[in-house]
Amino acid sequence: MSHFKAPPKKSLGQHFLTDRTYIEKIVMAVNPQPGDRLVEIGPGQGAITFPLLRRHGELTAIEFDRDLITPLMEAAEGVGRLTIIHKDVLDVDFGKLAGEDRLRLVGNLPYNLSSPILFHAIEHAASIRDMVFMLQKEVVDRMAAEPGSKVYGRLSVMLQAYCHVDSLFVVPPGAFRPPPKVDSAVARLVPRAADEVGIRDHRRFADVVRAAFGQRRKTLRNALSGTCSVEQIEAAGLRPDLRAEQVPVTDFIQLANQPDAS
Repeated sequence: MSHFKAPPKKSLGQHFLTDRTYIEKIVMAVNPQPGDRLVEIGPGQGAITFPLLRRHGELTAIEFDRDLITPLMEAAEGVGRLTIIHKDVLDVDFGKLAGEDRLRLVGNLPYNLSSPILFHAIEHAASIRDMVFMLQKEVVDRMAAEPGSKVYGRLSVMLQAYCHVDSLFVVPPGAFRPPPKVDSAVARLVPRAADEVGIRDHRRFADVVRAAFGQRRKTLRNALSGTCSVEQIEAAGLRPDLRAEQVPVTDFIQLANQPDAS
């Protein structure tokens, strides 16, 4: 048995992937190798879980919905070694879970929680080798957006500062049960090495990016008036009359790294 039927729960934003073609494309994108520590976020009915388990032999899954745990464990018998952590993924310490290893995360992320899960993952980037996630296409577009694009924003800068982000392929609504009202897409995120990231103070960086995009129509001078001085903006090589969506990720890092004038 490779998966089971369970009614999707609207309250948890569940849309179960059922189309074999896209399931196989995701498994190929992950391409598990011997020794990999695979961790799946939200296995649902096991659409990706069991093909990965058959390929790799073992997998850890994080599942919040108690009703799915026993059916998943039963369906895994004879397929491979499945370990289930019954928790909200935002409460899972990936560093502790990884130990000496680095994790490879995979998952069809619930639409209503995708940004918090992504931010949670980048906090533990040192313990993660890569991530292959399916999300709303509109979120993936924002994650991978370039400066100057209409959808380039806080999510783009925060993720690209810590990871290489690639949009891999689109998954249409008909691949799911029930079909969502929007297209989905699969993205790969590969965390950068700490010395490549070059951010001196992570909280300061997050504050600068949040303030810069807080009011999109404002110039840096106005949007950052409580966060950075005009001198700091100019010292980072930026014009104070630019808007946040025109500023590349590396320039945001430069800006956040500027010493205090005091």
